[in-house]
Amino acid sequence: MEFKKALVNARHHFVFIGGLVTALIVAFTIETRDYGQVLGNITFEVSEPIPLRENRILTEQEYLWAKTAWQYFDNNYQDNTGLVNSVDGYPSTTMWDTASYLMGLISAEKLNVVSHAEFTLRMEKVLNTLARIPLIEGQLPNKAYNTQTLEMVDYANQPVPKGIGWSAIDIGRILVPFNILIWQYPEFNKPVNNVLNHWNVTEMIDKGYLYGSRPAVKGDGFELVQEGRIGYEEYASKALSLMGRDVFNAMKYIDYLDLVEIDGVEIPTDKRDPAKYHAHNYVVSESYILDSLEFGADSISKIFAFRVYKAQENRYERTGILTAVSEDNVDEAPYFVYNTVFSDGKEWNAISDQGDDASHLKTLSTKAAFGWYALYDTPYTSLLIEDAQALSSKEKGWYSGRYESDGRINKAITANTNGIVLESLAYVQDGTLLSVGVK
Repeated sequence: MEFKKALVNARHHFVFIGGLVTALIVAFTIETRDYGQVLGNITFEVSEPIPLRENRILTEQEYLWAKTAWQYFDNNYQDNTGLVNSVDGYPSTTMWDTASYLMGLISAEKLNVVSHAEFTLRMEKVLNTLARIPLIEGQLPNKAYNTQTLEMVDYANQPVPKGIGWSAIDIGRILVPFNILIWQYPEFNKPVNNVLNHWNVTEMIDKGYLYGSRPAVKGDGFELVQEGRIGYEEYASKALSLMGRDVFNAMKYIDYLDLVEIDGVEIPTDKRDPAKYHAHNYVVSESYILDSLEFGADSISKIFAFRVYKAQENRYERTGILTAVSEDNVDEAPYFVYNTVFSDGKEWNAISDQGDDASHLKTLSTKAAFGWYALYDTPYTSLLIEDAQALSSKEKGWYSGRYESDGRINKAITANTNGIVLESLAYVQDGTLLSVGVK
């Protein structure tokens, strides 16, 4: 009885000790985290100054580079629809590649590569087309269209009357030029609204996440699949956020973030297992370059972009191989390769969209070289642009890159490469492309 009485008398001491232990556990947890967490997202400290390039007027050489990029869009323009081929001479396009064309057109107008009259004529025509294209189940654009007939097609440009599904990431990207038009070119507000009234963007958002569609595994119709991995997911959701859509979960980095050290740099990767989710987790330059060029990046993606860049610079210093990796068309089978800093558990992995090894097709990517050059003023970006400036044809535009294995030029020529070259040069001159209220 005496022992029990002593315990009761000492209960406030036990409460105090319990509280102290809890506080120590909380403090230890906070001190040992790699990053802070704020409102469901994260914060990072900058480990070194980011050498951002200051805006300036283009040099004569850079202006000629912009004109070369525009040559691609002149060559591949379809006058009857206002669309542009995604690959030189190949009459097909996706929403991602059409976005590249619209961003190229906006950039060319800002750089006076095209007149305002030509810009207006082209923009009116393509917006009118986008407001009447056939849609998946009447809801959203198909993943691919014939640029001459506007038929829904598969990736081999074969007609598929019901379509093959929509890509939320591609649609998110094309909403970027729509936002630029609304804020900086108000004369296009009505045509843009006509497009958005034709498309039902709400169908690709659920509980703050982005969903694409594909033919159902069982039965007719389509099924929804969560779409996007770290980098692309946050980028594609930003334009939707500007439209007042709830994409909070898609914009968060923390849920699936895993930091992996590549060439001395902790880079952001997506921890979702490709084998389980049937979606590869590519870490490439493009999503971070576009986020920076178009949105000016956020406090997290600004640091992630520099880390992804820095890993590539460090690989060059380790191997002597100029490195600027991204997803790109290539001029031989399988014709599209993801050259990555990291994917599917491997560093500097190069794979096809089916996940097959494509190490022999590693390339220096022209658009990545231009993008890093536009963003950062460093000796390494000077080396990149010096090498990349040879990768063009005045008659055709910018080639996709140069193969690492033997130095051959990768002669695939695309809307995406040439659009990003124009975006990069417009950024050098004017800074962030989607600046509200600033033309």
